[in-house]
Amino acid sequence: MMNTMQNNFDEETPVSTTSDTKTAGVSSSHIRQPGLVARWMNSLLQMGLGESLLRVGTNLFAIVAIVGVIALAQAYYRQTPKPFSANGNQDAGPAPAVDVNVNSIPAVSAPVISGIARAAQIHTNVPSRPRQEMVTYTVLDGDTVFGIAEKFGLEPQTILWGNYNVLLDDPHSLRPGQVLNILPVNGVYWEWLGGIPFGEWAEFYGVTAADIIDFPGNKIDKNTVGDYQNANIKTGTWLVIPGGAREFVNWSAPLGVTRENPASARVLGAGACDPVSGGAVGYGTYVYPTNKHFLSGFDYNEKTNHRGIDLAGSEGEGVYAADAGVVVYSGWNDYGYGNMIMIDHGNGFQSLYAHLSAIYRGCGQSVGQGEGIGAIGSTGRSSGAHLHFELMTLTWKVNPWDYLPPP
Repeated sequence: MMNTMQNNFDEETPVSTTSDTKTAGVSSSHIRQPGLVARWMNSLLQMGLGESLLRVGTNLFAIVAIVGVIALAQAYYRQTPKPFSANGNQDAGPAPAVDVNVNSIPAVSAPVISGIARAAQIHTNVPSRPRQEMVTYTVLDGDTVFGIAEKFGLEPQTILWGNYNVLLDDPHSLRPGQVLNILPVNGVYWEWLGGIPFGEWAEFYGVTAADIIDFPGNKIDKNTVGDYQNANIKTGTWLVIPGGAREFVNWSAPLGVTRENPASARVLGAGACDPVSGGAVGYGTYVYPTNKHFLSGFDYNEKTNHRGIDLAGSEGEGVYAADAGVVVYSGWNDYGYGNMIMIDHGNGFQSLYAHLSAIYRGCGQSVGQGEGIGAIGSTGRSSGAHLHFELMTLTWKVNPWDYLPPP
């Protein structure tokens, strides 16, 4: 038995040895040497370049990924979309029309949006129609002929020409409370009194008979007019003369009041003088007749028949002769000037000083340039203390600003 166990032991020992040898041989055969890339990587790591290599690799990977995404996107959008068909067996052609009852569609409430609502502002530009009817206007405190005309889009002379019975062609006659006619257009408002052919009457105002008859505001029945030149219009009819014009009725001092012919001023009132021979003659230059050299009222304006200037001054301040000459009117004026003096300068010019509170020189007296002749006041048709000053020739009332020195 011992021999048997020994034999077995002897037999097993070589087997065990053989097994170990095979195992060792297998392990040796499977161990490979590092490759070129590995050896290169190991070398870089040993040199301390591993971190840099990692960053470079990460960046390269990111770039490659981005390029790939862009390429895929371009390829996707370049594809031609195929027509969608819900049923491959359906024949091509227009879809059959379907009748839809609009009333059957349920109403959808619009969502309520909170916030500040903006109201719609609809502007409609409607052209203004020209006025054709006469209207009236009650004068207010502070009104002027110019201001009233501007309110109604008219020329100032139209206010005078439409209200002669109230204003007498004198802008100084304007008073609060007066009721004025306001014409619908620029022109004249006058009474037809007959006596001459209607066409000639119209021509006097610079228009034609048709201009007056055809104007809707006059409400003339054309069926009863007959011949326009000899129109059958009832006398006493007040008519708007559109575009018409007339001479102002002269309410002021007449022209040509000289020392040789002062009687021409007798129509103005008790201040008219008798003829004078000789006396002082002016220099042909002029000085201011007041201490103040600016306006306090109306300026010179032919459109409003105001042919002088209203110079500022307080009650009682001095008034001076603008040039040397002879007094040809001294006293009260019946046409709105109040106390007034006129001086003939003996050289074709006369000067006028109105609304005086006092008069210091009488008829026929010679005065020197700058000499005191009266005092500022508010007599006659005047709305306050000032001097109304006029300068005139034998044929025309000139603008005093053209002859006075600069203020």
